[in-house]
Order: sequence, then structure tokens, then C-alpha cells
Amino acid sequence: MANHLCRGIVGSYTRWIYHGEGFESDDENDDIEINDNDSDFDSMEELLNDVGVANFGESWRHSLELDTGACTEKEGEASRFLRLLSKAEKSLYPGCEKYSKLSFIVHILHLKTMNRWTCKSTDMLLKFLHQVFPTALIPSSYYEAKNFIRELGLKCEKIHACKNDCALFWNENKGLDHCPNEKCKAPRYKSPNSKIPRKVLRYFPLKPRLQRLFVNKEIARDMRWHKKRRVDNENMMRHPVDSLAWKDFDRNHKSFAEDPRNVRLGLASDGFNPFGTMSNSYSIWPVILVLTLDPFFFLSMIIPGPKAPGNDIDIYFRPLVDELKELFATGVETYDAFREEKFMLRAALLWTINDFPAYGYLSGWSIKGYKACPVCLDETTSLYLNNGHKCCYMGHPRFLPIDHKWRREKKQFNGEREHRQPPRTLSGEEVLQQLLRIEQVEFGKAPDLLQ
Repeated sequence: MANHLCRGIVGSYTRWIYHGEGFESDDENDDIEINDNDSDFDSMEELLNDVGVANFGESWRHSLELDTGACTEKEGEASRFLRLLSKAEKSLYPGCEKYSKLSFIVHILHLKTMNRWTCKSTDMLLKFLHQVFPTALIPSSYYEAKNFIRELGLKCEKIHACKNDCALFWNENKGLDHCPNEKCKAPRYKSPNSKIPRKVLRYFPLKPRLQRLFVNKEIARDMRWHKKRRVDNENMMRHPVDSLAWKDFDRNHKSFAEDPRNVRLGLASDGFNPFGTMSNSYSIWPVILVLTLDPFFFLSMIIPGPKAPGNDIDIYFRPLVDELKELFATGVETYDAFREEKFMLRAALLWTINDFPAYGYLSGWSIKGYKACPVCLDETTSLYLNNGHKCCYMGHPRFLPIDHKWRREKKQFNGEREHRQPPRTLSGEEVLQQLLRIEQVEFGKAPDLLQ
């Protein structure tokens, strides 16, 4: 199972041969040698090369080393990357060939995460190692190690939020000290002098993460797999590209479908208790974007607790929705290392992946009561159980073939024979018309808003 999750299906699975494709390819540029090294942290220089290409283009290292004195727009970033590169190539201590300062710090932070070390315990370990090996380039604290890693880029944005989930202090609300909702007006900070926010959304921008996929030649090539090397079989579902949603999207958005490098995404989210104990009530919601190319998925945002956002989750999705709208409409300029050219990368969100409660929060659908089924809608057959104080939902035999024997069964169901056809599926236009009839929704959990 671990091998499947980390490497695909088998360790040597570098082509989609188990979906019907052969090893041969008609692509003239498809003879790239793939390095199948099992080590996770032995390619720090390659990682830095990816960072450099993502920011400066293919020949970033050569050009920056030749022209470090030029006054360019990105001179500060150039110096930062060259400094980081020199540190990555420097041994942790004289004679050490396996670890550089960068690879050592990556190892330590990885161990901290996997073993749930506290910041204090990490500080104690680093200080001890620093004393034992005074000549080694070991950071003296977790704070110093974290600041060093920050130079790799792809930072998260910390966006302050109203403690009652009314709004984000972002864009037009960025300079406010109180919630913009007239019925809430909750203070932004714990105290006027401390400037410590009461609630913070961690948002990880999507565009630089998508751009980074294409700085690696092998990955950039595989991003075209669904168009270039997939064996088409209309009778078999082997990949999301075989789904009706993908095909319908391509028919309706031909300009998007013309470039196989454009990305389709799925979105998954659910709440969990980060403390691993039920005695402490806390709900934090990570939001993950899933690519159709295994094994890539991106942590998009971390919605803070301690209470679940519920239907107010919409306010936290605003940065992601704005970025997705931009990526779909205009795209972002991206360097393709496989074809050695720049192009406008576009992206679209096709699916959401959730359990039923999370589905209700994300879609705004009521998952309780007499009309809780998002398929049957107003035709939902429900029955209230007086002893259980819950609704149960009957009428499922209507989805069976008209001559199925269960349609005639009464005792096992609700005491009636089922002669109805399945409910009609609404079109996207009909769903949109229903949404337009909804009155303006006020978000938040302030006492005045709950009345």
C-alpha cells in the first residue's frame, strides 16, 4: 500500500503501460532518460534548479552568474537564489559528502512533522547537535531552520479572518480593524496594541505550484499524457479523462481543450481534529487540489478552527475562487521545459471530492430534513421516525429497471409498490436559475446573525 501511494502502482511505473500503452512512443522528444532514484532528499541542487527555472526561465543560473551586477527588476531574488545555491553545495561539515546544510535541515523538519515533535523539542535537539558538532553548519533553533527553508519560495499567505466567519480582511477589507459586517463588528486583533489576529487563514497560491510542474521535463511531458499517449476506449473507465464530465467540458470549451497542457483539477476538503484526541473539541479544514496526474496534489488552504466553518466556508474560498477564475479566463505565463518554450497555462475545476456533510457545506445544500437528497430534490421520499427522531429516505427502488422484482416488494420498504421513474436530472442552466432565486446570504456566527 505504501509503495502504491508513494510511487504509483509499482516502483518502475514511469509510463502508463498498465492502461494499454506500450513503451514505444511516436513523440520525437519522448526519449528522455528518467532517473528512478528512491532517495527523497539527495537532489537538493535539482530542487534549487526547479526554483530558479520557475522564477527566471531555463537558463537562470548561467545568466545570473554572468550578470549579477546588473540592475534588473529581480536583482534581489537573483542574489537570494545564488546564495541559496552556494549553501546547498556546501558540505554540512568538512569531509561530509552526503549532507549539505539544506539537506540536513530538510531531514530535520521532515522528522519533526512525521513524529509530531513540538517546536520546543526541536529547539532542544538542534541546540544539542550544535554544541556537539560546533564546526557543522547546524542551525541553533527551529526558527532559524524554518527561516532558511523559506528562501525556497512558494510561501503561504496569511489572511486574517473575522472570528465569527463573517468575512476576510483581504483586498477591500485589508485595512480594517473590525469586521465589515454591520451586525458583527468583531475586532480583528486580540488587543489593539498587540496586532495579533484572532483568526488566520493559511492560503497557498495555486499559480506558482502549477508553474513548477512544468520546469521538470519528465513531468511536463507526462502532463500531456491524456492527449498524446492514452489509448481511447469508450467502454472502459480507467482515468478521469474517460469520464462524461471531462468529455462534456472539452465539447463546451474547445479553446481550453486544444492545449493538452491545461490542467483539470478536483477539490477535496474535510474537517479533522489536529490534536488526535476526542477529548479536545477542535475542527480544522484543509482544502486540497488534486491533479489528474498521479501523484500530485496541492494543499490549497488551511481553514482555522476551533469550530467548523459550516455554511460560512464560502468566505474562506474567495482567494481560491478568484485565482481559479483568472486561471480559466486568461491563464498564467509558464515555462515548459519539455518543449523549451513559454505558454499560457490555464486551469479548471471539474470535481469536488467529499463526504456528505462536507458536500453540504461546500455546495450550500441542506443535508438534513425532508428534502435532503441532492438528486431527488423536491421528489425526495422521506419518512420521519418518531422513536429515532430522524428522517429516513425511501423510494430508492425507483432507480431500478421498471421490471425489477424489488419494485413490487412492499414489506421490505415503505409498504407501497414503486412505479415511478427516476427523477429528472437538472441541467446546469436550471441549477443556476435556482441559485439566482436565493436571497442574499449573510455569513457569520455572530449572535445578531444567528437570530
